[in-house]
Amino acid sequence: MTRSLNLYTDFFCLSERPFSLLPDPGFLYWTDDHKRAYTMLQYGVATRAPITLITGEVGAGKTTLLQYLLKNLDDRITVGLVSNVHEGRGDLLRWVMMALEIQVDKDADYVDRFEAFQQFLIAEYAAGRHVLMIFDEAQNMPQKSLEELRMLTNINSNKDELLQLLLIGQPELRDIIRRPDMKQFAQRIASSFHLSHMDQKTVYSYIIHRLEKAGGSAHMFSRDASDMVHEITGGIPRLVNQLCDICMLYASISQREIVGVEHVKAVLKDGAYFNPVDDAASAD
Repeated sequence: MTRSLNLYTDFFCLSERPFSLLPDPGFLYWTDDHKRAYTMLQYGVATRAPITLITGEVGAGKTTLLQYLLKNLDDRITVGLVSNVHEGRGDLLRWVMMALEIQVDKDADYVDRFEAFQQFLIAEYAAGRHVLMIFDEAQNMPQKSLEELRMLTNINSNKDELLQLLLIGQPELRDIIRRPDMKQFAQRIASSFHLSHMDQKTVYSYIIHRLEKAGGSAHMFSRDASDMVHEITGGIPRLVNQLCDICMLYASISQREIVGVEHVKAVLKDGAYFNPVDDAASAD
């Protein structure tokens, strides 16, 4: 199995796979959108914005940006991370307290848990710290949970925020928040950004960046092949990685040191890449 995984990295003399699907901050390519999104993240944290909102399509790079943020946060910020909160999986406050490692009796009712949470925030504030709660895949949260989050931000001390919220999710999260009955929640959002897809030129720069990070060079991927990758994937980073990874494998099998259009077409013809963007895409 190891030999199979290393097949094309050995052939191209790479230190690692450049197109892994794992969200690795070390491979983060700073598109203009990612720079602006990260700036808004920094702004939200620095100004202690009650709610910061970052959205984007699946695979747009939201989680990678989040990992980069976590790696570079000030030590005086206490972070709690909650992923995939769904209705029916327990009340929101329990998830928040688990993420922050706040101990409370298992039989405690909501009032007791809320009091313990409030005292935790006050203690952190007194120690010169503040709390940042991050909710990933926030589009899955029921509306009543979002409303509960808004209520949690009411725990303040004078003009300082004891609790900040960072919501990361898919585009439908914005649609939920724009509903008329979510007006009060929307008014708490002081920093937001939506990550869009990469254009053709950016996809090529992205591919070269990842190749060079793995010890390769720009000569390993032709511009025509890159343009076809953009057309097939719609410029979504995760899909670009998935398709390029298989193309690199196909090129190594054919003993070609440059990934060309013929390799992209071969991957598509063989059905080795599942394309969720356009089911009708196929090689000519």
